Amino acid sequence: MRVAVLASGGGTNLQALLDACREPAPAQIAVVVSNHAAAGALERARRAGVPAVALEDHRDAQAILAVLRRHRAELVVLAGYLKLLPAEVVHAFRDRIINIHPALLPSFCGKGMYGHHVHEAVLASGATLSGPTIHVVTAEYDRGPIVAQWPVPVSPDDTADTLAARVLAVEHQLLPAVVLAAARAGGVVRLLAAGSAFTVTADPARIVESAVPAGLIQSQEE
Repeated sequence: MRVAVLASGGGTNLQALLDACREPAPAQIAVVVSNHAAAGALERARRAGVPAVALEDHRDAQAILAVLRRHRAELVVLAGYLKLLPAEVVHAFRDRIINIHPALLPSFCGKGMYGHHVHEAVLASGATLSGPTIHVVTAEYDRGPIVAQWPVPVSPDDTADTLAARVLAVEHQLLPAVVLAAARAGGVVRLLAAGSAFTVTADPARIVESAVPAGLIQSQEE
C-alpha cells in the first residue's frame, strides 16, 4: 500500500512510519507533504529517499490532489498536520485518510486543539487518563470514526511536557500498527484492545513492549 504522509513539524511520527515501512513491510511511504517548506518532516523524507513536497497553499485542494495522485497514494496519513484538509481532498479519498490526535477523543478536540494545547487542557481537567486516538478524517476537525486508541496514565505531578512525552512514545507504536494493518487488509481497519493489553501503568516502556505486537486485533469495518 502506497502511503502519503502529511506533517507540519519535525516528523517524529513520520520517522516511526519510515522505520516500520521498510521492505518487506506491506506498506511503503510514497511521498511526504508539508505546509511548511522548512518542516523537519521534509528533511526526514529526503534522508530516507522519499519524495518531499512543500505546499504553496494548504487550501489549494487541486494542488494537494495532484501530489497525491502523482505519487499514487492509496492511504493518506496526517501525522502532526495542523491544517484542515480541503473538503475536495477528503471527498476524493473518503475513508482513506487517517489522523493521529494526542488525546482520547471525543474529548479535547477541535480547532486549535493540538500539541501542548491538548495536554494542557487534559491536565486542567483533572483527567487521570490520556493517550492517542487515530480516526478517519472527515470535513470536521477530529470528528471521524475512531480507528484505535491507547490510554496512558496522567500522573499527579505531570506537566504538559512530561505528559506529551508519554503520549508520544505510544503514538510511535500505535500509528505504524494501524498503517500496517490497513496495508494488510487493503483498507482502514479498527484495532481493538485484546484482554488487558492496554493495562494502564506508569511505565511507558512496559506499555510499548506488551501491547502493540500481541495485543491488537483487527476488526474490518462494515
